[in-house]
Amino acid sequence: MQSRLIGSWLAASSFLGGAAAPTLARTPAPPTNLIAVDHPWDDAQKIDLTWELSPDDADLVQSYQVLKAVARIGEAEIPPEFKLVEFVPAGRDSFTVRDLGRELKRWQVEQEFGEIAAVVKELAKGDKTLHIGYAFQVIARGKDGSVSTPLQTTIPITPSMQWFDGNRFYFLATVFIFCGAVVFFIEAGRRGRTLKIRKIAGLEAVDEAVGRATEMGRSVLFIIGIQDMNDIQTIAGINILARVSKTAATYDAKIEVPTCRALVMTTARETVHAAFMEAGRPDAYNEDLIYYVTDEQFGFVAYLQGMMVREKPAACFYMGSFFAESLILAETGNSIGAIQIAGTAQPAQLPFFVAACDYTLIGEEFFAASAYLTGTPEELGSLKGQDVGKLIVGAGIIGGVLALTLANLAYLVDPTNPFGTFLLDAVLYFKTVVLT
Repeated sequence: MQSRLIGSWLAASSFLGGAAAPTLARTPAPPTNLIAVDHPWDDAQKIDLTWELSPDDADLVQSYQVLKAVARIGEAEIPPEFKLVEFVPAGRDSFTVRDLGRELKRWQVEQEFGEIAAVVKELAKGDKTLHIGYAFQVIARGKDGSVSTPLQTTIPITPSMQWFDGNRFYFLATVFIFCGAVVFFIEAGRRGRTLKIRKIAGLEAVDEAVGRATEMGRSVLFIIGIQDMNDIQTIAGINILARVSKTAATYDAKIEVPTCRALVMTTARETVHAAFMEAGRPDAYNEDLIYYVTDEQFGFVAYLQGMMVREKPAACFYMGSFFAESLILAETGNSIGAIQIAGTAQPAQLPFFVAACDYTLIGEEFFAASAYLTGTPEELGSLKGQDVGKLIVGAGIIGGVLALTLANLAYLVDPTNPFGTFLLDAVLYFKTVVLT
């Protein structure tokens, strides 16, 4: 009777599906020989892992799980709590763990390891800085979700700081290119080669503006922004002041420089005095025309506005860092009929100067003014060398956009295309290394 029932069950199963008898799922065998070594040429944030593939790699393994844990702080061994780092595809027997820490300050121990902080501090007495040792595990993960027994490193390893970071060699090459370009153009200028740069209308109009003030018998007003001498825009404004002062001395025009910072006043006085000396008119220099008003922003602007309406300068120069006062000054100068030349690197204020002034130096033009006006080989060579850097940056942006576009197209056509993978790795390196 029992054999009859078994035979009926086998016949029914064959009729319904024809399936073979169920088999137990196999757990993949673990990988072997896990080795962790410090990554060469890095900044103490990477460890290289290598292992021998699981014997079931070709049949059962879908990926390898890489886990990390802190196993030692200073001389204190602590129970590791492993956390997943990455899934590595089957067939790969190596992985670089990134973004690791090397040192831990004593005050960070309690914050990071509250439960065992007292033990760690006791074992690490006298050590202000504790080195971190890491343990790693690699687990084979089957296609059905089963996992092998973990393979773990035997000794905690601490990443070490190298003399050079290999990921930053591109930066070294870039520095050599930039510096080489600057030196090359400076030497070319010293040897008599003409270093041509495009004309900047606002700077070409300096002689015209000062000449008009001379003809009308009115003053030239020069405002060096509202920031102190630690602002690069103030320094750029001082450089332009030197040229305008020399032109005013040559034309015998009155130049007035109100300031809102005491140190800017002192610097402006020295600059104007040197310009008058260079023009051969030291007797025409009047330091009382370069003076301090107030540090208060709108108090300074109120004074300038009243002075402009009363004295009606024929030419107004606004060179430096400006904020809300830019439109007040430019509109006031426009209302009195002055020729106005402005320059600033504040993007939010440029529209106001463009709308109300005759000429405006925009961003890079403002900083290039010193080289443009002096024409010395050193300054022009530096300017041309920086242009080489801008070309490299522009080429990098265009190359990155094209690489990412081509990588996406290659992935849509064939996800396993090695060319697309190469481009994606290049874009990832550019984003995570070059741009950080």
